[in-house]
Amino acid sequence: MAHRILIIDDEESIRDAFSLALGEEQGYEIFAAASGAEGLALVRERRPDLIFLDLHMPGMSGVDVMRSVLADDPSALIYIVTAFHQEFMQELRAVRDEGLTFELARKPLGAEQIRIIARGILGGGVVDPTGKAAP
Repeated sequence: MAHRILIIDDEESIRDAFSLALGEEQGYEIFAAASGAEGLALVRERRPDLIFLDLHMPGMSGVDVMRSVLADDPSALIYIVTAFHQEFMQELRAVRDEGLTFELARKPLGAEQIRIIARGILGGGVVDPTGKAAP
């Protein structure tokens, strides 16, 4: 069984880049959302092992998405990837002060950086039936 990774970003090119970097050859099951609302629906439906999340999106911001996801599942693994971290710094500090956890990286990320992050958090892409990462 493959680890499930959700990419939530309003830019199609970013979703495509992450999908290509983490796709079948890496052993991950990838799915993507173009908005915060769509991403929340997929989180509830598919229960991803890792979420790559943009902050600057129309409608629902990444901070709002993160709060909602972590309210439902405090153990959810969220990696924020954004070019707008300075705009959201006060909100991100508030989220940390609330005890919510996440990681943060600045765009752009190369394919190898994306793979390193995923492997560092999840280990290999494939999980054996007992739930342990396969070598």
